[in-house]
Amino acid sequence: QVQLVESGGGLVQAGGSLRLACAASGSIFSINTMGWYRQAPGKQRELVAHITSSGSTNYADSVKGRFTISRDNAKNTVYLQMNSLKPEDTAVYKCYGDGVVPTRGSFATWGQGTQVTVSS
Repeated sequence: QVQLVESGGGLVQAGGSLRLACAASGSIFSINTMGWYRQAPGKQRELVAHITSSGSTNYADSVKGRFTISRDNAKNTVYLQMNSLKPEDTAVYKCYGDGVVPTRGSFATWGQGTQVTVSS
C-alpha cells in the first residue's frame, strides 16, 4: 500500500511563487516516474511535469521556463517549484507516482490533490 501526500498549495498573487511537495510512503522497493498533473474547472487533466528515476524531465509548454520539477530519492519526495505564477495556473494539482513494491509487483498511485489559486 503506497500513498502520496501533497503539500505546499495555497493562495498566491500573480507573479509569486509556490513550491509543492509530494512524499511517497508505504512499502516501496523503488520509484520509477513521479509527476504533477493539474485540472482546472471545466478543463481536462493536464500533465504539468514528470521526472524519471534517472532525472529525465518533461514539461508542458505552458510552464516551461517557470516551473521546475525535482526529486529527492532519499526522501521519496518530488517537488514542483512554481515561479512567475499566472492566474491560468489556478487548478487542483495532483501528484502521480509509479514503481515497484518489495514483492516485486508494480504500483501506480495518485495523491489526493492540492489547490493552487493565483489571483490577478
